[in-house]
Amino acid sequence: MLKAIPELAAGLLVTLELTIAAALVSFCFGHVIWWLRERQSLPARGFARLYVSLMRGTPSIVQLFLVFFSLPLLGLGGKPLLAAILAIGLNSAAYTAEILRANYRTLAHGQAEAAQALGMSRFECWRHILAPQALRRSLPALVNEFTLILKTTPLASVIAVTELTYAGQLVVARTYETTPVMLVVVAGYLLICWPTLQLIRRLEVRLNRARSA
Repeated sequence: MLKAIPELAAGLLVTLELTIAAALVSFCFGHVIWWLRERQSLPARGFARLYVSLMRGTPSIVQLFLVFFSLPLLGLGGKPLLAAILAIGLNSAAYTAEILRANYRTLAHGQAEAAQALGMSRFECWRHILAPQALRRSLPALVNEFTLILKTTPLASVIAVTELTYAGQLVVARTYETTPVMLVVVAGYLLICWPTLQLIRRLEVRLNRARSA
């Protein structure tokens, strides 16, 4: 087990990198899809709805294979970690967009009318007034989505990404010590998840205090 610690630590770092990068893709592209869903343009709304339906209606592993085998067509072959980041992040973006859209619908739309009366464009109103409020209300659900991204990362092992779970399986195959190794793997996931949850909770408390003030 002591000899296996460096291998498991390397897998933990890959999992951390994959989770953070996929979460950033999810957050950024989720905002784009959400913004397209709220446009008056029929093609924009149609594309966003189709995207959400496809991502929510097809298995994540199929999407992973599709991205992995499509990257060589763009000259990015041989990058399994990049494929995993894109596949997991783009899948999560559909759920992020729906989370943001659902909380956006709870806002008082009189704010948008008042902003437009002051001369703000629709995009300025969305960026400076509506989006920050929707993001603050969506924070608990977005934290949950982050944990789902973390728990989806073992899928990357099917395209030869040696993340934490796969590293643990390699150690088990060599040592036949299943329970101790898997306990270390569990501790690794908690090591990523627990500090993140505590940080987000503190941020949520500060945002609520600022809102009350």
